[in-house]
Amino acid sequence: MMKNILYALFLFNISTLTYANNGINNTLNNFHQAASQANLEQYFDLLTDDAVFLGTDATERWTKKEFKHYVEPMFQKGHGWTYKTKERHITISKDNKSAFFDELLENKNYGLCRGSGLLYKTKKGWRIAQYNLSVPLPNEIAKDIVKRIKHHQKSQAKKHDS
Repeated sequence: MMKNILYALFLFNISTLTYANNGINNTLNNFHQAASQANLEQYFDLLTDDAVFLGTDATERWTKKEFKHYVEPMFQKGHGWTYKTKERHITISKDNKSAFFDELLENKNYGLCRGSGLLYKTKKGWRIAQYNLSVPLPNEIAKDIVKRIKHHQKSQAKKHDS
């Protein structure tokens, strides 16, 4: 009898995690699809009201409102962006109300990228509270890239000081 109860609990936990993973995968897939189709309403509906988007540039930290202001003119012209998911990992909180994710993405202009972030389970389903887009650097070239970034930052600082 106890064995049957434990087995039932195990199956319940597995099905709950599978259901949550499916919801999270759908949210992230729909987010990327909406960006590819320049669908402003669907794209921003998948973000929480207090969402933050972190872009590839260090200056790109936007609230949902700021990011929408930045994106809207491009989407209105039909210019979106396409990221194809190559791999995704999801970790769901013990209370099943939040989840962390990281994914490898392929983009025509930026090549291999990484998206990571946080989702919350809401009345409307899983919504993205933070999305962080980055370009992973191979360790073999990281030092050279860091030197170039530092040089760029110095030249930008000189422009602002003038």
